[in-house]
Amino acid sequence: MRILVIEDEKKVASFIRKGLSEEMYAVDVAHDGENGLEMALEKHYDVIILDVMLPKKDGMSVIRDLRGSGSVTPVLMLTARATTQDRVQGLDLGADDYLTKPFHFEELAARVRSLLRRTSSEKSTVLTCGELSLDTVTHRAMRSGKEFELTTKEYSLLEYLMRNKGRVLSRSLIQQHVWSYSFDTESNIIDVYVKRLRGKIGDEEVARMIRSVRGVGYIMREPDTNNPDGEDDDD
Repeated sequence: MRILVIEDEKKVASFIRKGLSEEMYAVDVAHDGENGLEMALEKHYDVIILDVMLPKKDGMSVIRDLRGSGSVTPVLMLTARATTQDRVQGLDLGADDYLTKPFHFEELAARVRSLLRRTSSEKSTVLTCGELSLDTVTHRAMRSGKEFELTTKEYSLLEYLMRNKGRVLSRSLIQQHVWSYSFDTESNIIDVYVKRLRGKIGDEEVARMIRSVRGVGYIMREPDTNNPDGEDDDD
C-alpha cells in the first residue's frame, strides 16, 4: 500500500518514512503544501499523512483543495496544536483522523491500518484468501498452517491484491499503490514480482489464486479448479 507524507520538518518526515517503510508500505514524501497537494492529485495513494503547519500552503488549505477536487483518499492530520477547535476544523474540512505531536509511532501505524480497513472490503487485520492468510499487524504470511517469508515489496503486493480480492487490477493500478513515485513504468517488474510471489505462496496453476487477466493485469480470488473465460495465465 502506498502512503504520502506531507511534512516540512525533515527529521519528523524521515522518522515517519523509515517507520512506515519498515511496516512494508511504499512511502513518498513532500516537504511543503503546494508540492504535497500536487503529488496527492497526480498519483493514487491509499493514505495521506498531512501536517497542519506547512510552508507555501498550510495543511488546512491542502485538505480543503483535496476534497474540493473530489478526492476521497483517507487523510490523517498531524499537528502540534491540540485545541479542540483545531481538530474540529480539520475534521470538518474532510480529514478522517487527527493525531497530535509528539506521538508514538505505534499509534500512528495503528491509525494508518484503521484508515486502510475503512476503505477495504476486508475489515479484519488478518486478510484471507482460501487457506492463505496475511496478518497486517505482525506481517506474518501463512498458507495451510505453514509460514513463509516475504520481502517488503512482495508483502506490499500481496496485501494490495488481498485487500482487493475479486477485483481486476491493472498493472498501472498495482504500480501506483505498491511502488514509489519514481517507479519506471516501462519495467516488467510487476510481472516478475507476481511470478515470485506465486512461487512463495504455492499458488499452483490448477487452483490458482492470483490470476492473469489478458491485456489488463491481475485478479486475486478464492482458489478454483476452473479457469474462467477471459483469464489467461501467462507465466
